Amino acid sequence: MQRLTKVPAGQSPRRLDVFVSAQRAHLSRTTAQRWIASGLITVNGRRAKASQRIRPGDVVACHVAAREPLAVEPEPIPLEILHEDAELLVVNKPAGLVMHPAPGHWTGTVLNALVHHMTLAADVARGGRARPGLVHRLDKGTSGVLVVAKTEAAHRALARQFRTHSIHRVYLALVGGRVKRGGVIEQALGRDRSDRRRVSTRAVSARRAVTEFRVVERFGASATLLDVRPRTGRMHQIRVHLASIGHPVVGDATYGASASDPGLDRPMLHAAVLGFVHPATGEYAEHSAPLPLDMARALAARRAVSAD
Repeated sequence: MQRLTKVPAGQSPRRLDVFVSAQRAHLSRTTAQRWIASGLITVNGRRAKASQRIRPGDVVACHVAAREPLAVEPEPIPLEILHEDAELLVVNKPAGLVMHPAPGHWTGTVLNALVHHMTLAADVARGGRARPGLVHRLDKGTSGVLVVAKTEAAHRALARQFRTHSIHRVYLALVGGRVKRGGVIEQALGRDRSDRRRVSTRAVSARRAVTEFRVVERFGASATLLDVRPRTGRMHQIRVHLASIGHPVVGDATYGASASDPGLDRPMLHAAVLGFVHPATGEYAEHSAPLPLDMARALAARRAVSAD
């Protein structure tokens, strides 16, 4: 398959192999160089060298065939279904579950649970394996509303809404420190230069990211509950943006939260509301998920302390 990437404006000239390896989380620079040497990576329709400098406006094409997706085994993992119809289903994802099988967690994922749930449904009971379509993702440690497509048409329609940022998303985030007022964070994000598992505002290949936030409740000088509304959908966007203004999400050791909460084993971030236009009916609907118990307890503990 062919995948095209246009070098964004503001991008400094850089080696082609460095640019290509930065586009995928698990692509090494050595593999990128091998693909380029084999002619599988082209620039503006022409073969190139790994050392070639690319500039804004250049079109980089990848002609590497996509692998056939691995079969996902159904597993009877409980799911809280918020809504379900013939086109889609909306679930309340618990914290601690990763989205899909990958190195380190081939089983016990949201996708395994979805395949089990959909395979038991009447429309696939007489044979075949359900193929739920993941339209968006929530981090392992993030809880909350998740929409999943049950048909190709629904997947295309929902993906289009996410791509154009017309989806309404509201998160609740408990962050460290006293946030004086709400605002908008606009900082481009990309893979961290030294650790590709992390996201950074100082990445070489950064993409525009915008996050709006409002103060919901303050707990003295120690913490603040925020209503967060991402206008774009970058990996770890909310966590990185809030950390960049000095207010990391409580429990998020990856992005700078203190170790003062040993009882919290995940970031206190919850996808509370998700609104979208239904791909079949054309009607707009919002779905919400209640605050999970661990986050509710964390808020109650801070209220008790701040009230003293």
